[in-house]
Amino acid sequence: MLRRQREGSIVCPHCGRLVGVRDEVCLGCGTRNPSLWGFAASLRRLGDDLGFVKLLMVGCGALYLASLLMSPGALSPRGGLLSILSPDRASLFVLGSSGAIPVFGYGRWWTVLSAAWLHGSLLHIFFNLMWVRNLAPAVARLYGAGRMILIWTAGSVVGFLASSAAGFFLAGLPRPLVGAGFTVGASASIFGLLGALIEYGHRTGQSEMRRVVWGWVVAGGIFGLVVPGIDNWAHAGGFAGGFLAARLLEPLRGERPGHVAAALVCLAASAGAIVLSVVTGLAILKGG
Repeated sequence: MLRRQREGSIVCPHCGRLVGVRDEVCLGCGTRNPSLWGFAASLRRLGDDLGFVKLLMVGCGALYLASLLMSPGALSPRGGLLSILSPDRASLFVLGSSGAIPVFGYGRWWTVLSAAWLHGSLLHIFFNLMWVRNLAPAVARLYGAGRMILIWTAGSVVGFLASSAAGFFLAGLPRPLVGAGFTVGASASIFGLLGALIEYGHRTGQSEMRRVVWGWVVAGGIFGLVVPGIDNWAHAGGFAGGFLAARLLEPLRGERPGHVAAALVCLAASAGAIVLSVVTGLAILKGG
């Protein structure tokens, strides 16, 4: 539980000097609002990632179970291994799937935030969450938890916008190049984290990091070209979004309280996008 500290001192998250909880500016480095209105110490106790990985796993798991419960035939065996325990399209639409149809057909632009929390099968959520467990803490250690969440959000927004636009404007292209009518999954944001690692390796001259991460990106791209049902535009857009966000966020400079505040706004916006999707989605299905 977050508790607000009203008296005493904290360590400035930017320069490491002691600063009063009520100080508006750190005298050591000029960081504004270093105590985050007194919540800095409580947020730090959540861990290096501000509890984001645990939140994501619980949130994605809960939404996946909800999508299965909303899908009458989800437990019936169908398709191949990749389709085990797959929720139906209607349930994912209600919960906030993105793609050309929700975004351009129904004007549900906010789904570029909600779709990253949804998954289309048991293997889909399993592999994505394993990647999150490995990548998110690493990016948080390099950039800070707040900037990691901002990079994650940028990957989701740019990735699903790219996929939705390609699905709408490039519908006649062959399968590996066409966008998605409906799309979900954390992989757009995961590719955003990979883009951030490459940017960090570039800024710091760590060629081995770049080599390893580029290997993961290329392997993911090849996998998307040969396996049906992979949203390649979301991956490419997510990578671009994460890379550009990481560059704008200056990885070699310390994280500032404003980054953490902006990250909390992004998380609140994602939760709001899911709620809005449910409210409007149920109305659409009822009216249709």
